[in-house]
Amino acid sequence: MSRIRDAIAAVTARGDKAMGLFLTNGFPDPQSTLPLLQAMDEAGADFIELGMPFSDPLAEGLPIQRSSERALRHGVTLDDAFRTVEAFRRTSETPVLLMGYANPVFRYGVSNFCEAARSSGVDGLILPDLPLEERHLLADDAERTGLGLVHLVAPNTPDERVTRTDALTTAFVYAVSITGLTGTGLGAVDAVAAYLARVRRLVTRNPLLVGFGIRTHDDARRLSAHTDGFIVGSALVSKIEALWDDARLTPARRLAAVQQLVRHLKYGEPADVAAAP
Repeated sequence: MSRIRDAIAAVTARGDKAMGLFLTNGFPDPQSTLPLLQAMDEAGADFIELGMPFSDPLAEGLPIQRSSERALRHGVTLDDAFRTVEAFRRTSETPVLLMGYANPVFRYGVSNFCEAARSSGVDGLILPDLPLEERHLLADDAERTGLGLVHLVAPNTPDERVTRTDALTTAFVYAVSITGLTGTGLGAVDAVAAYLARVRRLVTRNPLLVGFGIRTHDDARRLSAHTDGFIVGSALVSKIEALWDDARLTPARRLAAVQQLVRHLKYGEPADVAAAP
């Protein structure tokens, strides 16, 4: 929990914005996930969301849906996510959160899940389909094992619920930029900015991060004007999918292209490496 907050605080203290990156575990194949996480880390990720593949996601658009389907075809399980984080921890202290859905966690057993997450080096959890009213099903075990809980708000979340979300969150508040799925366009710029400014005034206890619809450095800077940072998932997953589906590319070339995209998102460096030899 403290590792997440400390990482975000260190970035904002420099006057910068924290960048979180999402990758589905087992995507594009089980052998490639760890090298990708390491490449993303080296290129500037401030924290990483590792997706737990699920067959029926509620918040994911097509790119992340396809990444889950691809991972599940390889037989990826929750235990594989723990093993991935454990391997990542051997070389990095960058915070890692597991992102997924409640049903697999409950089936695994909440207490067992939290213990396994803690033991592997996980710092926090994001379960978009676990509402505030049901967080008690997970909160005690998460607190006992030191796992931060992230809760989400959206443009249609009333002020009082934003305030309650802030009070119950123990890692950071995730501001969804749109009332839609991951990978969806951002829509009216002024409306999104007004929504984020409203949430910024209400979230006072936790860092505030924005996600959904961010594809470029300009998107990231514009949306994070009212937040402590931003999260990118679908744009990164789509790029990886294209790179790994191009048989002409070497593994080194693929990882270099991913790193270039990451540096573009964070620093604004040119991102002109396409999925080509």
